[in-house]
Amino acid sequence: MKGRAMLRFLITVITIAAAAWAGYWFIGQSGVQTGFSTWFEQRRAEGWVADYSDLRVQGFPNRFDTVVTGLTLADPDTGLAWDAPRFQINALSYRPNHVIAVWPDTQRLSTPLEKFSIDSQDMRASLMLEGSTALTVQRATLTAQELVIQPEAEAEAGSTSMQALRLAADHVPLKNLETYRLGLAADGLAPALSWRESVDPTGRLPETFDALSVDMTVEFDKPWDRTAIEDARPQPRQIDIRLAEARWGQLELQMAGAMSVNSSGQPTGEIMIKARNWRDILDLAVNAGAMPKGMADTVGDGLGLIAQMAGNPKTLDIPLGLRNGRVFLGPVPIGPAPSLRLR
Repeated sequence: MKGRAMLRFLITVITIAAAAWAGYWFIGQSGVQTGFSTWFEQRRAEGWVADYSDLRVQGFPNRFDTVVTGLTLADPDTGLAWDAPRFQINALSYRPNHVIAVWPDTQRLSTPLEKFSIDSQDMRASLMLEGSTALTVQRATLTAQELVIQPEAEAEAGSTSMQALRLAADHVPLKNLETYRLGLAADGLAPALSWRESVDPTGRLPETFDALSVDMTVEFDKPWDRTAIEDARPQPRQIDIRLAEARWGQLELQMAGAMSVNSSGQPTGEIMIKARNWRDILDLAVNAGAMPKGMADTVGDGLGLIAQMAGNPKTLDIPLGLRNGRVFLGPVPIGPAPSLRLR
């Protein structure tokens, strides 16, 4: 009798627990669906285009998988728009602050200047968020395989592709919430044919880069949270570049240094540059229209003297100064500094 009573007791406990969990899931599912629907309504009220053909939450009993189909988002302030036939956001029902986002194999990104079709395999992101309504990003990674970016208006220009793309952002411990360590690695990057032909008309360089990577720490003016989409993007205020590296055939460029950035996006600081076969890199800059031929000749003469004094005329180690909106080689300004503002 005792055994039967214990069995009935266990069955009762399991049944109550299962019913409680099912109730929790359906309450959570309703909350997630309502939350997403409300977010789209708020964006439309702010003047966005925020449309979809269907939005549903599935995954019972252990997941909240939000599937949006026929998605269109357009921000009138930045002129950016995104279209996707399907977008999925997955979360474990017992760990809702860890989110997996899954992109479709084909999507479209529009900017004020151009529209791009983007094809990829298995593009997805993992986000660890703070357990609050602000949804502050603690850690994020994005990966994609066989990524192809094609401008729609200039199909003849060719596509830019890469075999694999990896992006990572990690909140820096012991720092404020606005500081992240950022990393980028692009494997098998092949620039568009039209661009390669313009910067390398003789065809000496290979179709793909041997390496392209960045490792840096950035302090922003506010954390990356839901307001980064809803209101305004966080802007960089301090950038520390551990190493940025590009290798393309016999050309190699490395950068490291630190800079501060004011509210206008103007950087101030110093970047150490190491360039192998640097004269060829200057030729690429001229061909790409990034530097006038006369300036490149003048800069080349000065850099040639510096490299010769260092004992290796093909390799250059030199600091570049950033101040007053200009880039300086020693005391000589060689061009405008880039504006570091996120749209």
